[in-house]
Amino acid sequence: MKPIVNISTYKFVALQDLEKYKEHFLMLCKHAGLLGTILLSEEGINIMLAGTREQITVFSDYLRKDPCFADIEFKESFSESVPFKRMRVRIKEEIITLGIPDVDRVRATGKHIKPQEFKQWLDEGRDIVLLDTRNDYEVEFGTFKNAIDPKIDNFQEFPDVVDNLDPALKEKTVVMFCTGGVRCEKASILMEQKGFKDVYQIDGGILKYFEECGGEHWEGDCFVFDERIALNKKLEPTGAEQCHVCGFPVNVDMLHSPEYVPEISCPKCINGQPHKRRYDRHAG
Repeated sequence: MKPIVNISTYKFVALQDLEKYKEHFLMLCKHAGLLGTILLSEEGINIMLAGTREQITVFSDYLRKDPCFADIEFKESFSESVPFKRMRVRIKEEIITLGIPDVDRVRATGKHIKPQEFKQWLDEGRDIVLLDTRNDYEVEFGTFKNAIDPKIDNFQEFPDVVDNLDPALKEKTVVMFCTGGVRCEKASILMEQKGFKDVYQIDGGILKYFEECGGEHWEGDCFVFDERIALNKKLEPTGAEQCHVCGFPVNVDMLHSPEYVPEISCPKCINGQPHKRRYDRHAG
């Protein structure tokens, strides 16, 4: 077993005293020797941390003593080294930014489907629509077969995607997915508000699907928001890198391109046109 445990989780729950939470979490994580990012807002918490099993246990035991987080569950993967450089606890307006104030995930509830049941639907060839809610650079690394690619650069563009979907899909069963599930929480509520009648999200996202079901029906790897860049279907780092010039994530195929020259260029910036934005280091 690799020595470093990487955990990610989120929970939408009404929080107060955010500065107090920030102070306590930062002190705890630094004392325990953990690295990563915790996002806090009045709508909840979003966590990505890495450390030894003992360090992670210190954090999880402390977190679950708070009634707000007593039932929180973690997704785990393992690595040889810690894929973060520092420990940050930040307060934000939203733990995942959609930018639409009337999508209140704390009080609204979308439908979840367990990974095993979702896989069974795919095995059976059910008439469902798969909708990837992630950004374009993530989809380039991999996605479920026949999934709709929203072709967005930022999750805040997702409402426009919904407005431009085929209206006939409002009568279909739509299953959405993202890395860990947090984006789909808001996306599912938005779609229901827009008249989509049967919308699901994969419980725990792609990472939970890999953990419980392997990689069947998935093509490629899964981009992650840390220095590992991407994981394969066994939740192992793929060796992908980040371009030091434009900041774009470079998948394994791009690494073998003659246009990829470390410290000089990648296939995205070779023509002097770097990717239009650096990717957000904390989504899910």
